[in-house]
Amino acid sequence: MTDAPDTDRILKDLLGRVEALEREAPKNQLTIGVVSGDLEKTMLAFMIALGATAFDMEVDLFFALRATAALRDPKKAKPAKPDLEPSPIGFDLKAHGAMSLAELIELAGESGIRITICNLSLDLMEIKPEELIDYPNLIFAGVASLIEMASQSRQCMFL
Repeated sequence: MTDAPDTDRILKDLLGRVEALEREAPKNQLTIGVVSGDLEKTMLAFMIALGATAFDMEVDLFFALRATAALRDPKKAKPAKPDLEPSPIGFDLKAHGAMSLAELIELAGESGIRITICNLSLDLMEIKPEELIDYPNLIFAGVASLIEMASQSRQCMFL
């Protein structure tokens, strides 16, 4: 007696399961929700995002609430309310060879990192889209987009 038909059936079943898992697996993607307007947290979000691109990960940054103020272009924006400005860092970035936020943002754009800005947050913070930085992958969307990004990502974090 031979058990080849049983082995064939098991192998076919296992291959079907593997294919289903591969279809359902999250992408090699990182989603970072940025909700603080604090300069250090904003810089950290960009540093982590750039680090992830070194591992060939796709990266999405979702800016909401006070974090949207960090993306204002000072040349375009009306003066912001003092409590909306990012806090100053208490050390000299250049002395340590660290990039400024502007340099991190520029490198992020060159690296293909996508930035999504919450529409409602812009309204709440009284920021107009034309006051924001020029960025190649800037998207305006709602929280549903964050949920979609996070559900497709291998990793998700909030700062």
